Amino acid sequence: MKLILASSSLYRKSLLAKLCIPFTSESPDVDETPLTNEKPEQLVSRLALAKAAYVAAHHQGIVIGSDQVACVDGKILGKPANFSNAFKQLTFLSGRTVTFYTGLALFDSQTGKQETIVETFDVSFKHLSPKSITGYLEVETPYDCAGSFKSEGLGICLFSSLDGRDPNTLVGLPLIALIELLAKFDVDIFDYIQKG
Repeated sequence: MKLILASSSLYRKSLLAKLCIPFTSESPDVDETPLTNEKPEQLVSRLALAKAAYVAAHHQGIVIGSDQVACVDGKILGKPANFSNAFKQLTFLSGRTVTFYTGLALFDSQTGKQETIVETFDVSFKHLSPKSITGYLEVETPYDCAGSFKSEGLGICLFSSLDGRDPNTLVGLPLIALIELLAKFDVDIFDYIQKG
């Protein structure tokens, strides 16, 4: 089995590496613009599959595609890109619950078989003061993260609760779901784990 991650994300690469199985990664060239009236779960499912299919068209193996959006009150949150936008975003999120939708797709380039699922994860924020928001942003600079935080880092200080079946989902690659999907492709990761 050749496993390929259709992503250039360092976060997703580090998550997949936790499974101790060999993989390569390729960056997919996919337009991520939402379609008119597309719901978050439809968007991430479509994009995860599009990323996997793009890489599968150029490489042989089982390709993993993933996409994620964060939503609050029906609004999709983008990546802030800078301090000012991140400050506004975290101020808006103060005291609210954000739902993360993570699409996961597998695509076998040899057989054309494909599977897609969407995992959700809810993050409830404390009431955040301007001082705590500024302090957090100055330390972690999460400007490439939807929602303006890194849950795997100091971002945990911003939350009052987390709710979901797999905390890896929040970072961008739901490993429990991935193992379940790989089983549908007759892949048992324990056959591929690299020891030592």
